[in-house]
Order: sequence, then C-alpha cells, then structure tokens
Amino acid sequence: MSDYDAILARLLALHPKRIDLSLDRMWRILDALGHPERQVSPVIHVAGTNGKGSTIAFMRAVLEAAGRSVHVYTSPHLVRFNERFRLGVPGGGKLVSDVALAEALAECERANGNTPITVFEMETAAGFLLFSRNAADVLLLEVGLGGRLDATNVIDKPLVSVITPVSMDHLEFLGDTLEKIAAEKAAILKAGVPAAIGPQPGVALAVIERQASKIRAPLRVAGEHWSVHAEHGRLVYQDDDGLLDLPLPKLNGRHQLDNAGVAIAALRASGMTLPLSAYEIGIAKADWPARMQLLAHGKLKALVPNSELWLDGGHNADGARAVAAALGDLEERVPRPLVLIAGMLTTKDSEGFLRNFSGLARRVIAVPIPRQEKSLPAEALADAARRIGIPAESRDSVEAALAAIGRLGLEPPPRILIAGSLYLAGEVLALNGTPPE
Repeated sequence: MSDYDAILARLLALHPKRIDLSLDRMWRILDALGHPERQVSPVIHVAGTNGKGSTIAFMRAVLEAAGRSVHVYTSPHLVRFNERFRLGVPGGGKLVSDVALAEALAECERANGNTPITVFEMETAAGFLLFSRNAADVLLLEVGLGGRLDATNVIDKPLVSVITPVSMDHLEFLGDTLEKIAAEKAAILKAGVPAAIGPQPGVALAVIERQASKIRAPLRVAGEHWSVHAEHGRLVYQDDDGLLDLPLPKLNGRHQLDNAGVAIAALRASGMTLPLSAYEIGIAKADWPARMQLLAHGKLKALVPNSELWLDGGHNADGARAVAAALGDLEERVPRPLVLIAGMLTTKDSEGFLRNFSGLARRVIAVPIPRQEKSLPAEALADAARRIGIPAESRDSVEAALAAIGRLGLEPPPRILIAGSLYLAGEVLALNGTPPE
C-alpha cells in the first residue's frame, strides 16, 4: 500500500460516507491551510453530466499547443489515484508524483485533525495545495458531483465557467428532475464571469439562463452564440468572433464535436489570446482515455486479435446514446457484428443505458466490476438486457467474456465494446497494461 493509500484509508474510517455534499468542511480545512484556493492559477471551472473530461482534454491540448502551462484536476481516476492531479510544466503536463501527493495529503490530514471530512474534500484540498505551490498559466478544475455544494465550488472568480450537457444521473444526490440537476450545476456560475454552455435539454437550459440572468453572468450558449459541425472532413466552429476551420478531433464520436465546441467557446470567452495554430494542433491532438478508446494492443487485445476492441466509461442513458451513435457511424463505414461487454453499478439505470444498444448489439455479456461493493450482479444485468430484447449471458470477468465472444464464431470478427462504468474502464486499462499517463 502506498503512503497516500494509507492516508485515504484513514480518511474513510474518519468519515465513511464517500459522498456528503457540503461546503462547511471544505471552508474549514482551507482556512486551516491558509486558503491555498486563493493562490492558484486562473481557473476554468467545469461542471456537467457528460463530456466534462473530454472538454477539459480539448482545452488542455489547445492551451499547451499555445505554449501555456496547465494544471488539471479531474475525477475519478481510472487506474492510479495520481491521474486526478496533473501539474503544468512548459511543454506539457505531468501527473503528480507519489511522494508529492502523499506529502500534500499528509499536510491536509494534519490540518484537519480528527474532524469528519470526505475523501473527495481532502483530495481537493490537497489539489489546491499542489496547484498553489507550482506555477502555471491556467488551472482546469472539474466539478466532482453536481456543483452547488461540490468541494471545488470555493473558487469565487474563475476566468470562465463551463457547463457541459446536463442529463439524469446521481439522482440520489442532485434531485430527480432535470430542473433540479441543472440548478445544482448552474450554481457554479459566478457574478460577472462569462460562461460557455454546451448543448442542453430545453428545461435545463432555462434553469441555467435564469441563474445567469439573476447574477449577471454573460453566457455563450451552444446553438445561440456559437455552433460547431463537421463539413468536408473538417470541424467548423463559428461565433461572433469569427469562424474556425479546424481538423476533426482524434477522439471518436460525433458528440466530441460538441465537446470541442464548448472547449473553444470557453477559451474564446476567457480573454486569453491564442493563435489559430494552437486550436488546429490541440483539437486534432486531444486525447482522453476510456472515451470511445480503441485498444489496438495490450494483453486483453491479444485475446481477440482479429476483433476491434473499444472501451468507454459511459454509465448513463445519454452517455450510452452518444456511444451508440458513434458505433452506428462506424458500422456504416466498416460493418462488423457488435458485442457489448457491460458492467454497471446498482445506482445506475441499467435498462436505460442498454436500451440504446437495442438493434445494434448482437449480444450483451454482463460482468461484475471487481472491488466495487455496489457492482450490479452480472446475471441481473444480463436479465436487464434480455428484458429489452437483447440476447445476453453473464461471465465472471472481462477475460472470460472475451473468451466467450471468441466461441461465438461471428464473421467477420466482431466489434467489441466494453462499457457501463468508469470503474470497469479502469480495471480494463490496468488488465490490458495500458494505463493513462
């Protein structure tokens, strides 16, 4: 066990709730630490249900192509806890070292004493310490859950606020309607601070616009103030500042056009002057693991050498819809039978997720998610697939599921998607020997 793993284990014993939304504990520890959140680089604060990580990846790639140093705070991690903290250095960022992360967490633990605090609050405080002590031009700060009471919502004057598409997720914490969820996300908006808003359902957009009007936060809304689309193999972005004709993203799926669009809108609202070349390089180069990621090599890929092996961490209905659309586009170009290996948590809408693959997937093979107490039993997930008309079976591991696919005798060799949970995606990357760097 690493030093920081031991600290995290002690924290869970101190306050075993993984999620307990409040800012009181956060303000207390930040005060004890001397308010490092007031000493960080200018912040771009990103909330939303889907697309936050990809949008941050686009912004980071563009900023780094422009020669800027960029700190990044994201969650959850896929394989190593360090992935949550990327420190900006000239020429590109690097994940925080084990030693530096353990030292920051230990300092926070000392400042906190034995007072209850969640792991996410402690790691966010440690992030602010790390980011405040390392110079960079920008900090890209991802909301952990919701917005209003999220531990990151202590930044009072970001450069820009960003809200990516809002949909139904985490209902037990954020509310059971789109309006309630959108209100939680919209609470990251700050008075006078510009905000870039990704494509939204009408009811969610109305909530965001009301909050923005109330606090006088100028908005740049998808479809109103900016647009993005693919044309002749290029990405075309347009707003009042002009048109950008850029390469298509390396990230797969038409939804990545929207994520690239909101990233561009945010950067153009930030007041930073970035050369066209930075947008051209960054949009084409941006990468974000476990988002329609093609596993072209590795230990799991070697089990199905003639099949395409894809990985996506999507775990809600809207995320699945975007992935299914991307797979439909692939099917039009290069037809192959699709088999879905799925693992999900009990807190997610498994039927709503799987319904997007009805008529597209030949079969679902359900698997448990290792080391997750809320993993939905594989046979229960297979039953959910059968209820919506997709043939399904269960296996006890991803390796066993891949072996079962090999015995199906599909021709041509199938296109395989592993999806349903970021926790499962992390396990897959670790098993495959291709963790994020």
